[in-house]
Amino acid sequence: MHITLKKWTEENKPYLIKLCNNADRTYLTGRLPYPYTEECADWWLNMVKEHDGKDSLFRAIVADGEIVGNITIEGKSDIFCKDAEIGYIVDKEYWGRGIATEATRLVVAEAFAALDIEKITSEVFAPNKASARTLEKNGFKLEGVLRKAAYKNGVFYDILRYGKLRGEQANAR
Repeated sequence: MHITLKKWTEENKPYLIKLCNNADRTYLTGRLPYPYTEECADWWLNMVKEHDGKDSLFRAIVADGEIVGNITIEGKSDIFCKDAEIGYIVDKEYWGRGIATEATRLVVAEAFAALDIEKITSEVFAPNKASARTLEKNGFKLEGVLRKAAYKNGVFYDILRYGKLRGEQANAR
């Protein structure tokens, strides 16, 4: 399977809406609206135009020519201005094929080349072993466990905080 990343455009809006409406929300924050409407997509695509390549990266994940996910590196501010947070969603139909791992490799390389950052971080729900493994395969280090840091649908979750510094190598696969 050939994995590439591409910039989101207005023409990709139907794929964005479908992806966001079909997303497994079990381990996502509440920031992703549901239902994900055309208005939601318009707002997000406008935000992307404002920030992409400046302090953040927003990419569609493409597998064999088809958009199957989204991956972002979002810059932080204030004292965290040299840090950015990675996040990704892959359509459930494509889970278990290494797509998120390869997309992470690609976007991390692009982010360190294009953005004025020294670190990329991620906070993962502790039960989300697949996401943790994706980060670990790409050289992210577990920096700590935030105990009972998230509360979702009546359940407390520990959050695993991962980080990768500029110049750190990916782990052997």
